Amino acid sequence: MFVLCEMKDTVRIAPHTFHKDTNDSIIHALNTKLANKVVHNVGLCIALWDITKLEDSYIFPGDGSHHTVVHFRYVVFRPFMDQILVGKIKSCSKEGVHVWLKFFDNIIIPADSLQHPSRFDEKEQLWAWEYQTEDGKHNLYMDVGEQIRFRVVDEVFVDTTPTGPDGKGAEGSDMSDPEAKKSPYTLIGSISEPGLGLLSWWNS
Repeated sequence: MFVLCEMKDTVRIAPHTFHKDTNDSIIHALNTKLANKVVHNVGLCIALWDITKLEDSYIFPGDGSHHTVVHFRYVVFRPFMDQILVGKIKSCSKEGVHVWLKFFDNIIIPADSLQHPSRFDEKEQLWAWEYQTEDGKHNLYMDVGEQIRFRVVDEVFVDTTPTGPDGKGAEGSDMSDPEAKKSPYTLIGSISEPGLGLLSWWNS
């Protein structure tokens, strides 16, 4: 679920922090820049692990700060494909079940990846697994806040960086339109197999 990624970045240390330890200043700068941010095609950055190399520092004309190229390793949240995770149901929609972890909430289990057969209850705004037994059919609702076990089957990265003054994103969409704004990193899950779904289904 968590991986170590090797990265390289140029860190700018302002003059008023020169009295502090250089390593501490670099660690603070890297965590300020990366912590809880999504790096495209890398994952959600959690925290700095260690610094592996510091290159020479430079001070450029007209800028009193010093700039240092830093090689480091960062802890990144990026689950492996087919990994089993446990989260909580955030909400339900016709598109599927939206799940969140304590630090990440861009997870969706599409409608066609739920237990079969399942149906969306318009009144309750919840999905229900129509579980068939000898006693008949039972609607097992997927209530908000319930713990759910799911398999990671795909991931979607979207480059949300604006590319020019016209406000167009990398995909050519108008970033001023709220509907056009997408999550930079989304996990796609599935519960369409035995043992997956609400923990309460299998505990009982």
